[in-house]
Amino acid sequence: MRMLPCFIRPSALLLLAALGGTQALAREPGDVPEAKRASAEAAAARMQDADTALQLSSEGALLYQQEEVKLDGYQYCSQAVALAEAGDFRASIRAASMALALGEQTGNQDLVAKASRDLAIAYSYSGNLDKAEEFARQALQYQATDPTQVVGPAHKIIGDVQQRRGDHAAAVASYETALQGSSERYRPLVETSLANALVKTGDLARARALLDAMAVPAEPGLYGQFERSQAELLLAENRPQQARDRYRALAERSGGSDDAYQRLWALEGMSRSELALGDRAAATDALAQAVDSLDQVRARFRSEEFKMGLFSDVQDIFERVVDLNSQLGRPAQAFDYSERSRARALLDEVRDRGQLSRTATSTIDLKTLQGLLRPDERVIEFHSLEDRLLAWVVSPGGIRETAYPLPRAELELLVEAFRDSIVAGRHAAVDGARQIGDLLIPPLGLEPGTRLIIVPHGSLHYLPFQALRPRGEYLIQGHPIAIAPSISIAAQLAARDGRVEPTLVAFGNPDVAPEYALPASEEEVKKLAALFPRTTLYLNDAATKTRFRESAGSARLLHVAAHAEADRVDPLYSRILLANEDGRQSFLEAHEVLALDMDGVALVTLSACESGLGRIAAGDEVLGFSRAFLSAGSSALILSLWPVADDATEVLMTTLYGELAKGTDVQSAMRDAQLALLSRQEFEHPFFWAPFNVIGNWRLTTRN
Repeated sequence: MRMLPCFIRPSALLLLAALGGTQALAREPGDVPEAKRASAEAAAARMQDADTALQLSSEGALLYQQEEVKLDGYQYCSQAVALAEAGDFRASIRAASMALALGEQTGNQDLVAKASRDLAIAYSYSGNLDKAEEFARQALQYQATDPTQVVGPAHKIIGDVQQRRGDHAAAVASYETALQGSSERYRPLVETSLANALVKTGDLARARALLDAMAVPAEPGLYGQFERSQAELLLAENRPQQARDRYRALAERSGGSDDAYQRLWALEGMSRSELALGDRAAATDALAQAVDSLDQVRARFRSEEFKMGLFSDVQDIFERVVDLNSQLGRPAQAFDYSERSRARALLDEVRDRGQLSRTATSTIDLKTLQGLLRPDERVIEFHSLEDRLLAWVVSPGGIRETAYPLPRAELELLVEAFRDSIVAGRHAAVDGARQIGDLLIPPLGLEPGTRLIIVPHGSLHYLPFQALRPRGEYLIQGHPIAIAPSISIAAQLAARDGRVEPTLVAFGNPDVAPEYALPASEEEVKKLAALFPRTTLYLNDAATKTRFRESAGSARLLHVAAHAEADRVDPLYSRILLANEDGRQSFLEAHEVLALDMDGVALVTLSACESGLGRIAAGDEVLGFSRAFLSAGSSALILSLWPVADDATEVLMTTLYGELAKGTDVQSAMRDAQLALLSRQEFEHPFFWAPFNVIGNWRLTTRN
């Protein structure tokens, strides 16, 4: 059964104003008391202190002391650049931080300048524009032995940041300054970036003069970028047929080591050329070919694009093919490409770390998915496009597409304002929940009581769907809810044996430092232990990383009640703070989870602050602990979206596990736990009851 798209007209900006924008509002009656928000404020303060120059230098000095084989500062700079190229941003920042610390300790201005430059590169590639600009400008404050190694790259990074912010005129000025301070070898890179910025400003004559004056680069990567810039200019000059021919010639070129990479982007350019010629079907076909070629191309999309100032990445291709299929009235194909983008991102993220995912990355076809769903189950998959939001509701009998004319930028502001109002404990969050709920939910046509498996996209990964309040009732009151990074992955997990032995391994209140004490979490895990016949507890100084590595894989139910800190630069470096070992702070980073065999683990619960947060990848979903544990083999996760309140979390977790112990499925158990909190006056604000999501196998139960 196929249904045509449904269009709705939102008033996102009015909702944003009602929530107070992204700024804090004055306290209102009904706001969460100050004491109840202490954990949220403490976590926010720790985030504010992260990644400052002083903090990075201090961390670099400590890391250097712990190095078994110590390198000189310039070797750490080389490491930092190589790691940034590989997409390992936090490791790149750590290497550059060691170089920075060594430069400051020895008074070596050249080393400090280069370390700051490399920090700017890592932050630029990771998408942290403010930090990229900050460290690029810091690099310019120091005297480098060879200024061309710092001045040109630093000004180019500043130009890249400005171009990505849409300030193309400022980017032109920065690239011009970069040209004056660039080496001959670096100059073509800057010239191509300048030409791209000139096209964006509409100065086509100057862009044409610049490209025509450039020698055709011999290096294959630069040649491909040069040809693409030429074709891009032809498109801007309203010569789409010539642009298409140039892209086609690049796609058919052979003999270079990066032919597949160039072919991919040439096909993408051909698609835009065909679109300019008015042939939407040919444009869609070219993008489909590009998607099909992706398995041949896995290397460094983002860093290559950022080098040249083009800033498209592989998810851009998926976005356009989703968009075109939607416009052509092909909801099933649009849904399929949306799914393929999610599976692709998981594969790249894990393999780029040298790990192979135990979770299949092939996508499920629509017919197979419909056959898997039970009569009362509905999949809701979202995809955020630049000009609108798409949603598909999949039932056993059909698929229905809904299009909201809600631009991505407005959606991001709306989600941020709503989430901030919840975390700040403001009463306005309750009104916002109703207004956003009325905006998003009724057009989906959901039958009462159906189980929802929601696949968010982009900023919607920060949206607590359970706390939406369409027609005056919270969504969780009418529907059990689970979240999935992709329905293909969730379907595979749900196909496993969903009935597991009630064996619990729990970690609680690790000894870190007095300010990190969580006495309520200790009581929490003790209460959970009483619910199951076979339990192993690790409390206080026993809750170590060593014990976690040794015992985590043997658990069927794994519960960790500890602090967790999200890494906004590289979510696979998000960490769980565990008990100190050998006099040192000890923590488990998300990327380390990938090395664990957790195929036998049915459920992992991180009863911690912000355990589910991570970077929103372009066109993809939140990364971090969810990626790590699913890739390591776990079937289901329970993670939090914001810093949690100790007392409320204890009630929620004991209720949830009590239901699990009775044989209730995890999706319904979470619903019962959240409703139990909602029914208590002191916990009725969404801040208390709505932070946790069930991710993955929503059908999981325990054997009685």
